[in-house]
Formats: sequence, structure tokens, C-alpha cells
Amino acid sequence: MAYHWAPLAEGQTPRIYAPGQLIYLQGTEADVFYYLLSGKARSYISSASGGERVLATHHSGDLMGEASFFDACPRVSSAVAVTECRVVSVDRDRLDRIFRAHPSLALPMLQYLARTVRMLSSHVDNMSFLQADRRVARCLLTFQEETDGALHCTHEELGAAVGVSRVTVSRVLSEFARRGFLETGYRSMRILDRGALIDFASQRED
Repeated sequence: MAYHWAPLAEGQTPRIYAPGQLIYLQGTEADVFYYLLSGKARSYISSASGGERVLATHHSGDLMGEASFFDACPRVSSAVAVTECRVVSVDRDRLDRIFRAHPSLALPMLQYLARTVRMLSSHVDNMSFLQADRRVARCLLTFQEETDGALHCTHEELGAAVGVSRVTVSRVLSEFARRGFLETGYRSMRILDRGALIDFASQRED
């Protein structure tokens, strides 16, 4: 389900981020979260050794950095603009005013936050030890569907998120399509049997 966060941008002047420009940094104070009005951004975790792991690719209409904002802890990830991005930041006072004016946004915000927490959990809950097909399945289940039910991501983006090659992602998605879990298209896919995909992702390794 896609959410529409237009009230978050009312009366605000978006900040423009150039491709490659950092939007927020891991370990810093999360005093705001971000609403991506247009463009594409990527969130990632950096290790002490300098390695990086992609968490998600964000598109127009997504929120970013909301998990750390709500738990008032330092940011667990960084985000960088992939293309030129128009972004609005939301602090606590502004969010309080928005919720008072638009109380119907509260439940969708909680649902969105729960999806983000599930996505983050999938990256730390022994995900690196799962077989590639189950890693891909779990990652797909964290993606937000567009209003038409499609998931818009490339094989490269999905591979970066789960730590496998594009070729492996293509092989796994072809198998999922053969099983009837999903159908694939150009730079998008659609989950056809979410229950079966959940069951597959939840199976224990042999």
C-alpha cells in the first residue's frame, strides 16, 4: 500500500540534494525525519572496517530516517541521493502540528514505521547466513507496493540490498515466477501470492 504524505510538505520549501550528496549520517542525532518528494535515494549501514551494506532504495513518496527519529536514538544508517532529490525534513514540533490537523495520518505512520522496523530486522536477524533465495524473499516482503500493486526496483538494487549478484537475483526471481509467487516486468515486479512467499521466506534452512 502506498501512503500519501502531502501534509508533511505543506508550507515547506524542499531542499535539493545533488546525486551523491549525503542526506543524513549514521550515528548522528535523529532530530528530524525526511519525506522524499521526488528523486531516488539509498540508505545503507557502514561497518567499522569501512564496508557498506545497502538497506533500501527510496523513491518519491517514501519516508526516510523515521525509525531513529521515533526511538530518539542515534541514526542506525546513512542516506545518500542517487538522483537529484527534493526532500522535506520534519521535526517533532511540526509533526505534532500535522497530527493535530490530520489525525488520520497517525495510523498509516505507525504502519510505515512497523514496515521499516521489519526491514531493519531482516538485515540483522542472521540474514547473511540464509540462502540467497530466502534472503531475496525476505527483502521483497519489506518493500512497499505502489498503488497499482507493483514493486519498483532493479535487480541491481535488490542484489545490493541482500548482498548477492544481479545474476543471482535474476535466477531467484525467475524461480519465484515459475512457482507463481510473483510476476516480473521491466524494472518492476508484482507479488501474486504473498502468503506463499511468506511461507517460503520463513522456512528453516536444511
